[in-house]
Amino acid sequence: MRGMIEEITAALGANGLILRGGFRLGDDEVAPAGFSGAPAKSMLLVGQAGAAPWPHFLRWREKQPPSVINTLDTWSRAVIGAVADDFGARAVSPSDRPYLPFQRWAMRAEGLRPSPLGILMHPKYGLWHAYRGALLFDREIATPEADAAIHLCDACIEKPCLKSCPVGAYSVDGFAHQACLAHVRGTDGAPCRAEGCLDRNACPYGAEHRYPAHVQAFHMAAFAGL
Repeated sequence: MRGMIEEITAALGANGLILRGGFRLGDDEVAPAGFSGAPAKSMLLVGQAGAAPWPHFLRWREKQPPSVINTLDTWSRAVIGAVADDFGARAVSPSDRPYLPFQRWAMRAEGLRPSPLGILMHPKYGLWHAYRGALLFDREIATPEADAAIHLCDACIEKPCLKSCPVGAYSVDGFAHQACLAHVRGTDGAPCRAEGCLDRNACPYGAEHRYPAHVQAFHMAAFAGL
């Protein structure tokens, strides 16, 4: 008989999603509520590598009325929520308010560190991965051990991710949000709208997992409110 982790992995895999590590929450931590409303004891992060969920998402979206907004988030909530129901967990999303510390959870679960763009750098997937939600359990469960991942940005001398944006939206000083938005929405922003962030695409790591142009265009349109 398969263990629970294997069964959850299979259930998520039916929609192109994967487990992204997990950990137990200590008694001294301020933990979010689990399924029963009591503080959660264990957590499993759910996400994607590359664009594997995209065909599943598109098939779902074709059946939805035009009134559905934030479609990718809505789909993710539905898929992860169904898995949570099957395994006695509470599903949470990065877009939940008040915001939950998904970035910190991800670094803890997978041993990753941020790239200069703020996206966590993965030793295999580069910048082409995402976190879509988490499963919170009232009980302690076996969770994957986080490895000390190699941070590829440390070995990258040229830093092309900080040199490819026409308006220099990313720099050592942070992200110039308004400058990026103005450019993407403007006449000169057509390449970004069609193929995604030029800085992100300039990163040499994990290129085989890069999102296709139409997927990047979807995310850019969502970011820019187009």
